[in-house]
Amino acid sequence: MKLRPCIDIHNGKVKQIVGSSLKDKGDSASENFVSVRGADFYARMYRELGLSGGHIILLNPADSPYYDLTRQQGMAALAATPGLLQIGGGINADNAAEYLDAGASHVIVTSFVFSGGRINRTNLKKLVKAVGKEHIVLDLSCKKKDSDYYVVTDRWQKFTDLKLTEETMDELSGYCDEFLVHAADVEGRQQGIEEDVVRILSGWAGVPITYAGGVRDIDDIKLLKDLGKDRIDVTVGSALKIFGGTLELKDAIEACR
Repeated sequence: MKLRPCIDIHNGKVKQIVGSSLKDKGDSASENFVSVRGADFYARMYRELGLSGGHIILLNPADSPYYDLTRQQGMAALAATPGLLQIGGGINADNAAEYLDAGASHVIVTSFVFSGGRINRTNLKKLVKAVGKEHIVLDLSCKKKDSDYYVVTDRWQKFTDLKLTEETMDELSGYCDEFLVHAADVEGRQQGIEEDVVRILSGWAGVPITYAGGVRDIDDIKLLKDLGKDRIDVTVGSALKIFGGTLELKDAIEACR
């Protein structure tokens, strides 16, 4: 288990938000933290601490008036630390290679692959052809509906008909190098991890998985390590002191070892 760093960018600024509050209309979200520093500052910090495999998430849609500013921040972080970080937000088969050329190790994809609320296998194959499965992270971020967890798209706002199951991961792992799973119902709330999501992930052994959502302290990291059988990586956001919380980044790194 290791800590995967994150850089979330919204309206041109590095932020930590409550995931379920994000709305494309008006580019609004409930904010836990807004940084005065650019995304490249955090990228360099992560490199100096020996962290890799983290993700940059562009939280504005392409038609937002803030999208260009948000994208510029993401590109600056990639340029500062080539090969270190992954990037997601508006990625498709036509632009994925551009982000790899800019310094991303992987592109993170959701909406392009799950268009129309279901798996679009044509788009999935186009993406693999464009950049190769070794450069693809599929985002299986989810929310609970009834008694199951379903993959959500469009910045966690739209449900698909795809359940988060071992069978789903079996099928999709042939098209990607990793999975990223935000438990969107608890994202940014610092109220504890979504244990049922972790149990689903821990029952499957395949490509690497990174879990994000709800971590508030070292105890949550230890619980995730236990439930995830020490093979699920973790992202911590709002709880970290660098993002306005109380948890020291170095302590979080050490707890994952």
